[in-house]
Amino acid sequence: MNKHELLSNTEIVIGEEELKEKLSKGKKLKIKFGVDPTRPDLTFGHLVVFNKLKQFQDAGHKAILLIGDYTARIGDPSGRSDLRPELTEAEVNENAKTYLEQAFKIIDSQKTIVRRNSEWFAKMSFADALALSRKMTVARMLERDDFKNRFKRNQPISMVEFMYPLIQGYDSIVLESDVEIGGSDQLFNMLVGRTLQKDEGLQTQAVLTMPLLLGLDGRKKMSKSFNNYIAFNDSPRDIFGKIMSISDETMWNYYKLLLLKNEKTILNLKMNHPMEMKKNLSMELTSLFYGKKVGEKERIYFENVFTQRENPEEMESFSIKEIISDGESSNILNILNNTKKFDSKGQIRRLIQQGAIKLNGQKVEKAEELITLNQKGDNVIKAGKKIFFNLIP
Repeated sequence: MNKHELLSNTEIVIGEEELKEKLSKGKKLKIKFGVDPTRPDLTFGHLVVFNKLKQFQDAGHKAILLIGDYTARIGDPSGRSDLRPELTEAEVNENAKTYLEQAFKIIDSQKTIVRRNSEWFAKMSFADALALSRKMTVARMLERDDFKNRFKRNQPISMVEFMYPLIQGYDSIVLESDVEIGGSDQLFNMLVGRTLQKDEGLQTQAVLTMPLLLGLDGRKKMSKSFNNYIAFNDSPRDIFGKIMSISDETMWNYYKLLLLKNEKTILNLKMNHPMEMKKNLSMELTSLFYGKKVGEKERIYFENVFTQRENPEEMESFSIKEIISDGESSNILNILNNTKKFDSKGQIRRLIQQGAIKLNGQKVEKAEELITLNQKGDNVIKAGKKIFFNLIP
């Protein structure tokens, strides 16, 4: 893999000339990527950076996956307009349990060096922490947009948050990393690592920032905080369905950053129908985590249910006798509400008014309507595009 490919899709590269010189000499580089286990799932936003780590790994370089089990207890303030909630050690350890299993779906476990920053920070004394804090001024910290904006709005910034970039930077000293990769929101933190290495007389790491992946809403970055994410651990059906929900414009961003398609390839793909291209994208990304057969199965399911408007092969069933209590009217409103498939009776009424609820293909007209069910055969309720279930008399 050449130098151009290793730098593809990057947004900002600091120390590019030094990096190219090391690569030209055939040096095997230490590539650092840190993740804080603040929640149990990795997201497709992380996948953008994992793809870059894998590229370096495939080129023969040393991939270092740093589990920030210590920094997670502080909480990364990057991009935040408020204080992060404090996590306990037990919560962090619980979240970290599945991180490696998820990460190794993308990168090679046999070629990955895994470290936890609690290895060194748990041993650091208060005097050591004070010495580290001398490396950075308050004025420099306030250069960060998030800190600057919070300061102007008189929103609190804790001293612990000021320590976060120093702690992340100190990881680079311990690991002696040649390259640190991360999202573009991590630029300040990664540059601190470069500065600290220089102060220690070490060779400074190159910094590679990757673009932030747009979330399902197509507006904000993909984030668990914004609840607009796809997780590595989502079911195949959820992965496929969530990708199908994104806009056509966002789809091309996913092709580029998640499937690593170049501009020429994307231009050719744009000659095809957007719906077909979105189904291809959904299938490929589902296959990435669950295998080709599962990806193809989810495509067939989607086409049967949502394109051809057929009923799915497997549906949950509800017995009217079990969900309707004595004395309760067995009208469609009560039946649907008692399935717990809907948020409220108000939602059911709105869907009926919109003509979005059907029984065996026929629109339900009135919420209080008493329905007649087939005594033999299916009684399929379809609500909107995604809710299907069978009613048993």
